[in-house]
Amino acid sequence: MTALAFIIGVVLLVVGLAVSIALHEIGHLVPAKLFGVRVSRYMIGFGPTIWSRRFGETEYGFKALPLGGYIAMSGMYPPSPGADPAAPAATGRAGGGFFATMVQDARAANDETLVAGDTKPAFYQLPVWKRIVIMLGGPVMNLLFSMVLFGIALSAIGVPVATTTIAAVNECVLPSGADRETCAAGDPTSPAAAAGIRPGDVIVSVGGTPVSSFAEATAIIQDAPGRSLPVVVERDGAEQTLSVTPISAERTFATEDGGSRTAEVGFVGMTAALGYEPQPIWSGPEAALERTGAVASVMWQLPVRIYDTAVTTITGNERDPNGPLSVVGAGRIAGELAATEAPILDRASMLIGLLASLNIALFVFNLLPLLPLDGGHVVVALWDGLKRSWAKLFRRPPPRPVDATRLVPVTFAVFIGLVVMGGVLIIADVVNPIAILG
Repeated sequence: MTALAFIIGVVLLVVGLAVSIALHEIGHLVPAKLFGVRVSRYMIGFGPTIWSRRFGETEYGFKALPLGGYIAMSGMYPPSPGADPAAPAATGRAGGGFFATMVQDARAANDETLVAGDTKPAFYQLPVWKRIVIMLGGPVMNLLFSMVLFGIALSAIGVPVATTTIAAVNECVLPSGADRETCAAGDPTSPAAAAGIRPGDVIVSVGGTPVSSFAEATAIIQDAPGRSLPVVVERDGAEQTLSVTPISAERTFATEDGGSRTAEVGFVGMTAALGYEPQPIWSGPEAALERTGAVASVMWQLPVRIYDTAVTTITGNERDPNGPLSVVGAGRIAGELAATEAPILDRASMLIGLLASLNIALFVFNLLPLLPLDGGHVVVALWDGLKRSWAKLFRRPPPRPVDATRLVPVTFAVFIGLVVMGGVLIIADVVNPIAILG
């Protein structure tokens, strides 16, 4: 059953990531179509096409490698010199040899998206703000999806809390420092058992004070070692009043400065049943925005974090639980969460939270100002707008559109860097995975 649960967790994460990718591309697709740009393809995955179907001008489909997705828009870049006499020609050299060939190939592929006599605008012809909206649409969809997922986990399911229902009552009080969990002859009966408290009882009041949570009942008990307390419980639909005398026990508490302290407090020997307390509807967006800040702090240190991951993998030291991980690592964590012995709602909440966090990572990662990421296209659009504004300010002729194909060598270098970092993380997630379960 554990192996099956592990597989189910991995499958659920893969399906969730596919949905996340699909929503990301929809975030690009919808504004592109609204602004009149011809979109020829909407694909989930890369490599050979598994299934596709054309609706109108757009071919929708799935490809073999579910490592991302893309939409193919008309004229992401200006046409090559001579490709469209009516359009401003893009000129300039990107270098020689290998990189010059890459630039030419990118221009040729872009020219194929331009349809002769097309009345629809190409992407590069749109106003700057429309290009930015299209490129930011994908990451924003991931952010919104994460808010929905966190909302489901926090508001629909809720957070685990100790209720006033008693889950278990200790039969005895074990000696301090005992390395056993069962009672032995001579161990004193626990105050809760001696008072007649039973599993299933619902605490109504302690010491004459009504309580609505187990934490409130615990606070009263801890403040009354050696003092008899009346405890009203609801049992089988009727209230009963019992008398319990907490014994004195030494407990360690955390302090606000990160340290700890010990104190003698009252102890009766009972534990509460866990319930789920729904949080306000705005808790989901709040959690998503808070997580975004945490992920952004990691993302801007990504090369350093990758290096640290490589070092811990080589040395065998424990990895930072808040460090980056690959899809393999995320799948492994999803499987482990699904295979735990926690209640089903706890496991569902943790899996939903994991998928929400991955969407936050997609949001932040795609905003990096590097091609071929969405943030890189936003920078190109802003640079184009800045050039046009500068020319207009000084009453100069409109400049040629920014030809981002000249940045193909930089894009290639970024791609290689991402592949190397991804490879390091995959190896680390296989050899030295992040430990999430103590």
